[in-house]
Amino acid sequence: MSIRVADLAAQLLALSKPLAAFDMPLLDSHGATLASDVSFKDRVVLRSGSRIRATQIGLAAAIGLDRLPTRPQPRVVVVSVGDDLVEPGSQLSDSEDEFETNSWLLTTAVKEAGGVGYRVTTVPENSESLKDVIEDQLVRADLLVICGESHDESFASIFKVIKELGEVQSVMPNIEASGAHAFGTIGPDKTPIVVLPGDPISAYISMELFIRPMIRNMLGLNDIHRPIARATLTNEIESSPGKHSFIRASLNGDKPERRLVTALDNQDDLVTLSDATGLIVMNEETTRLKAGEEVDVLLLERRFN
Repeated sequence: MSIRVADLAAQLLALSKPLAAFDMPLLDSHGATLASDVSFKDRVVLRSGSRIRATQIGLAAAIGLDRLPTRPQPRVVVVSVGDDLVEPGSQLSDSEDEFETNSWLLTTAVKEAGGVGYRVTTVPENSESLKDVIEDQLVRADLLVICGESHDESFASIFKVIKELGEVQSVMPNIEASGAHAFGTIGPDKTPIVVLPGDPISAYISMELFIRPMIRNMLGLNDIHRPIARATLTNEIESSPGKHSFIRASLNGDKPERRLVTALDNQDDLVTLSDATGLIVMNEETTRLKAGEEVDVLLLERRFN
């Protein structure tokens, strides 16, 4: 089933309710979210929905608090599935093998989004093995993210397994060069689960569009989406008709009065993904943008936030 990006994002956010709040010791609360305002002498000094950093902890200590009302960091388990996936540092045995990339990429992206990421060792593409791993991980997961191999039918086998464990559905987001996704809830606690495409570039873009907002929503943060800025395009770009495209690009901020953005070459290359500082957003009705046009750019901050 084809689905628009905004509609899929809305359904996934509905699965990712803010985690229950509780009072947490000061040092343990670092990285979590303040669940309610904190006042001192009739003045609000810490505001609900903000991320707790060193300065907030110092302020809390200065007014005599040893605990803070917090929403904890969501625990996100990332599972990578495939018989031909090889751990980095090992040797590829034949042309069908590929180094396992997604779990490393996505687990660190989870941490950058504010979650606690758990990377699960590569799981063979075997229904019983995968089912056992998923059920074992449910005890420590607030959210499960699963990926398969880049160029095979692993999605179908993953979807078959999770369908036995809960209520899930398969969709095809209207994103250029992406693949099938699945989502729903599984297990006795109805834990949210999302299956992303096996291609690392597609998986990362979906991480930015869907998983990152889910994590930040579970944290109870006020700002769950990446900021979007307007910039002047320096080169011409094209996309497929009827598809929503996210073109990896480099932003030049040397001139604040006129921010420039350049679409990077080789959009199918992981180097391009590493170099990108923004994604140029092209809607379904746009197939070409020319140099000099103003465009929307989803900003990819290359720092912890």
